[in-house]
Amino acid sequence: MQTSRMRRVGALIVGLSLIAAACGDDEETTPATDAAVETTEAAVETTEAAVETTEAAVETTDAEVETTDAGGGGELAGMKGTTPKSANVDDWLPAVDEFWQAQGNDALEDFNYAGEAYDSAIVIALAVEMAGTDGSAFAGEIVGITGVGEKCTTFADCLAIIKAGGDPDYDGISGPHDFNGNGEPLKGSYAVLTFGDDNRLSEDEILIEAEAPASSIVDLVPVGVEREGDGILKIGSIMPETGSLAFLSPPMFAGLEFAIDEINAAGGVLGVPVEYSQGDSGDTSTDTATVTATRLLGENVDAMVGPASSGVALTIIDQISAAGVVLFSPANTSPALSTYDDKGLYFRNAPPDGLQGAIVANLIIEDGNASAYILNLDDSYGNGIAEVVAAVLESSGVTVLGVKAYDPTAASFDAEVDEVVAADPDAIVLISFDEGSRILRTAVEKGIGPTAKNYYGTDGNMGNALGENFDAGK
Repeated sequence: MQTSRMRRVGALIVGLSLIAAACGDDEETTPATDAAVETTEAAVETTEAAVETTEAAVETTDAEVETTDAGGGGELAGMKGTTPKSANVDDWLPAVDEFWQAQGNDALEDFNYAGEAYDSAIVIALAVEMAGTDGSAFAGEIVGITGVGEKCTTFADCLAIIKAGGDPDYDGISGPHDFNGNGEPLKGSYAVLTFGDDNRLSEDEILIEAEAPASSIVDLVPVGVEREGDGILKIGSIMPETGSLAFLSPPMFAGLEFAIDEINAAGGVLGVPVEYSQGDSGDTSTDTATVTATRLLGENVDAMVGPASSGVALTIIDQISAAGVVLFSPANTSPALSTYDDKGLYFRNAPPDGLQGAIVANLIIEDGNASAYILNLDDSYGNGIAEVVAAVLESSGVTVLGVKAYDPTAASFDAEVDEVVAADPDAIVLISFDEGSRILRTAVEKGIGPTAKNYYGTDGNMGNALGENFDAGK
């Protein structure tokens, strides 16, 4: 089941068609910006540039810089940003949380990439059923499972279509998927979130949908490595139990394990239960991912779900694809993976950074900022989003006063924040992982935190874990 696709293009996608709507409202489109990025007239509401802090008395530092209380004192209030999210998850989120707690885990604080991890397993399982094998040939069915067929939204319903000789089009928890020929979504859905006075995300959110232009559609990449199956689908996870993205692991593991539980409850794949082996990806500062990938390959897994980090994916993708095993990430977004020679065995259901970067840039534009400074971690994820944000802002008339890539393992971020202070932008874009809390603490101490400037984050930091780490001084 292969869909004819247009030729591969390697250019970074900046021109996008965007559809924005407040949750529950009807959608409508508007004319594009000079960068060909379209938004609706339903503009995302701006936060005030100066948000009142708590009146609690605080001690000053030796430099006589006043700070607010570290215990949820509203220092992050007004910071807004994006994270992938589908609109129809209200019923699903409590279910996955209940399942996760029933396994002996703490309640989920965030749900970032839980839906994507869940959908990864569902798509893999359906592709194996469609191909009739857990060998590498099932990778050739993954793109088709996500589009051009009979709509279905659960594993059981999609499986019934396959068994009846049909062609399922799976629309998942994380969105419609509609994969391009290179195994990544042509559409994306993002929630615009905002931190409140308690340094936690408020319940109010805006949902924005984005779609790549037709010019980005590419041919289906054929599976380039043959590997025989044994009739038992085995999935391994390679997700961040440790490292700078460890805060993402609970929802990702929860979503993946919930999916496998549902698949097995529906009869499994090829008539037998799906097997599962858990693994840690760590981050790019260690070789944890390589060690885990080697172990999982030795266990004869057919697919690995993960990692969260694009940089980590780039360190293990050759090893995994050479073995004829599928690597399916719920969270990779780097443009570098769009044209990577993956032998047709790499997939992701988190939209690439071209979509998210354009949305973040449009938030800055819609909020009326005349200038911006971009502070991003120095890896394929941070640099990729920064490049798109800067390009869209500049083409729309917003002055980019600086783009600073920093070392996320640095002991201090004083020098980077001092550069932002000197630039004095209207808006500050922070593209970070968990080190973002320390950057924000430094910014607050230097009088240029979210209550003084308009801050914008991305999926790497827009979670309650950021507020928890900030309050704890981590």
